[in-house]
Amino acid sequence: MIQKIVSPLGIEAWLVEDYAVPLVAVDFAFKGGAAQDPADRAGLAHMMSALFDEGAGPYDDQGFQRALEENAVEISFQAARDQINGSLRTLADRKNFAFDLLHYAITEPRFEESAVERIRQSLQAGLRREASDPNAMVSLALFAGLFPDHPYGRSPRGTLESIGAVIRDDAAAQHRRLMAKDGLTVSIVGAIDAHDAEEMLDKVFGSLPTSALLQIVPEASLAGLGERRIIELEVPQTVLQFATPGVKRDDPDYMAAFVLNHIYGGGSFSSRLFQKVREEKGLAYSVSTQLGALAHAAFIGGGVATRNDRAAESLAIIEAEMAEIARNGPTEAELESAKKYITGSYALRFDASTKIANQLTMIQTEQLGIDFIDRRNDLVEAVTLDDTRRVAQRLFGGGRPFVAAVGKPEGLT
Repeated sequence: MIQKIVSPLGIEAWLVEDYAVPLVAVDFAFKGGAAQDPADRAGLAHMMSALFDEGAGPYDDQGFQRALEENAVEISFQAARDQINGSLRTLADRKNFAFDLLHYAITEPRFEESAVERIRQSLQAGLRREASDPNAMVSLALFAGLFPDHPYGRSPRGTLESIGAVIRDDAAAQHRRLMAKDGLTVSIVGAIDAHDAEEMLDKVFGSLPTSALLQIVPEASLAGLGERRIIELEVPQTVLQFATPGVKRDDPDYMAAFVLNHIYGGGSFSSRLFQKVREEKGLAYSVSTQLGALAHAAFIGGGVATRNDRAAESLAIIEAEMAEIARNGPTEAELESAKKYITGSYALRFDASTKIANQLTMIQTEQLGIDFIDRRNDLVEAVTLDDTRRVAQRLFGGGRPFVAAVGKPEGLT
């Protein structure tokens, strides 16, 4: 059972008490991620979050890492486009010490010059590797093409130049702007009762500023539809990614779009694209699509990797299936099969405390309601064939998608 709890300082969280194993998992998110990076400091939020556990409070970088290791505490942070995510996993009998460490990391990161330089070197090394990685290159090209002149078009990981320009004061200032209680969402799962969970909330987050200082991120429409952006690279395979307009999470058509996407390309083995591209033609090991619902934009994106001389054929099949499902929608059999899989596999998202905590945070940030887990499969079952046909026309009836490709694709225009 999910409990909504409120700490003495007014910090809200969702709690699931579970004493089957002596573990506690905490998952949380702050509004405002990489989209808040200044244009000349792309990657700042990513670099800032990487520094949280590199020295905080009374611990220098080595002392903090040693305290984590010696007490079997796991803490992680990540900067997504719209939020800063974090998590903690600890043994129940070490939870108070673990909460102290999390408090220091979130509220008192040191941002020491030596740590800033070490993390900078590490991040830049990663960026150099990605500069010749087809998968990283194509993802950057896709977002740059879809969202030119918008924060979403910049890499959340930054560039060699922008990461090189970040100084300690930049990270400290971004921390003051983004890490605040009004943008905080918290989920707690495990061997902890409501009283201790409420105390934890105030211990970890209570000293944060009340309000974040977020810049307004404008709404974004997809650019470049119908365009092909090809980046030549001497590799034997072409990596393709494509996108077409989608629906946001609060759109009434979202659940129908979710089911439709499973039928078109989201189902791992049953989707039309998997059957056509892999099973029938043997063009690729895998092909898939997913809904991309950002805070200020929405798209359906997909990808495939195939031989250079089969890239044009693969894309032709992808686009033909897109046009066909826009015209006629899915079949009744496809709809029922998709519903059966989607409802039956939902429980797999809750088979570990960390997964449960992550799901609860997602449900909270998307404002789906504390009873969403109980309602979710009914919402899937309520999707009708007419719903999917209408949404197929809405999503796929607008023409060719934007396509980014990295490799030496033959005949791709």
